[in-house]
Amino acid sequence: MEEIFIKERDRMLGRIVFGHGIGETVPVLEEYAGSASVLNVYVICDIRVSGYADMLESRASDSSRVKICGKYMLEASEEKKIMETVLSMTGWLLAGGADRNALVLAVGGGITTDMAGFAASIYKRGVRFAYIPTTLLSQVDAAIGGKTGVNYDSYKNMLGVIRQPEFTYICPEVLESLPLREFLSGAAEMVKTFLIEDGGWYGKSVRFLSDLHAAVDKQDFLRRNRPALLELIHAAASVKAGVVSRDQFETGERRKLNLGHTFAHAIEKNARKNGDDITHGEAVSVGIVMAAELSERTGLAPRGFASRLAGELERAGLPVKCPYPVRSLAEAMSRDKKAEDGIIHFVLLSGPGDVRIADMTVSEAARILA
Repeated sequence: MEEIFIKERDRMLGRIVFGHGIGETVPVLEEYAGSASVLNVYVICDIRVSGYADMLESRASDSSRVKICGKYMLEASEEKKIMETVLSMTGWLLAGGADRNALVLAVGGGITTDMAGFAASIYKRGVRFAYIPTTLLSQVDAAIGGKTGVNYDSYKNMLGVIRQPEFTYICPEVLESLPLREFLSGAAEMVKTFLIEDGGWYGKSVRFLSDLHAAVDKQDFLRRNRPALLELIHAAASVKAGVVSRDQFETGERRKLNLGHTFAHAIEKNARKNGDDITHGEAVSVGIVMAAELSERTGLAPRGFASRLAGELERAGLPVKCPYPVRSLAEAMSRDKKAEDGIIHFVLLSGPGDVRIADMTVSEAARILA
């Protein structure tokens, strides 16, 4: 199995393991038993992918070193991504006898991994945890880098910690049954990653997505092009792992990974307030275009850049138009968890692979974009 390592100087922080099939997670888990005769694993799983937890439990029954001690089934949604759910998880761990040597294994998308990682980080002041991400968004972004947390008062991920999982196990097979809209939500994060650090991958990703968008049978397209998809996932994971290795706690370079997200989080807050149905990835796609427009209007990007980028994302099946007036996003942006003394570190770009941080107030950004 191929691996990508997240390191801080010479210290290992975490691993990204690429495999085929959920069952291959068991040999990876066996490595973490250490001197103990058996590794006690507590599975936290999105109820929509409970079949994967069942497959894992079946495979673990053949292992003498891995014991599945219980399964916590979660309704993974933004509404349930709150502190009360995390406290329910820690109560379940306590009732199940999880000790300091236990390992919490999250199976699901980014909401599941964010909450399970947070619960493991605060339970008994921290137990080990690992991820099996089952969505494209989590495979290329959410399950990599150690950010955990929950929403608070409708603000995204306002409470949380940065703590690395022992490993993140990625297998592309789980994506073939993923609803197209969820797949595209993750695709927006993948494209964002390649806009930050290109190496030719941005062009490859938008061509892949454009071909997918044009395909009549999209599930068949994904099955036939699994190697190309895996290549894109691997490249995106490598980029994020490299950034995190160089700046784990987001004091500098890691801020670039927030491209489009200041706008996206404000769009998501407005959507929840208005009862509109907008996914995180859809909001990120729109946020990227808004960042490009801000870049163009401040002179960083050449004229026409934002419209060309919007056209490429639209052909890839991604939304590009903000459904709300820019000024209606201002309050949410001002309360973004990354705001410092009224200043937002906006991530701007002049082209694929050429991004930089520009500090300005929300009112300045809103005025420029209005």
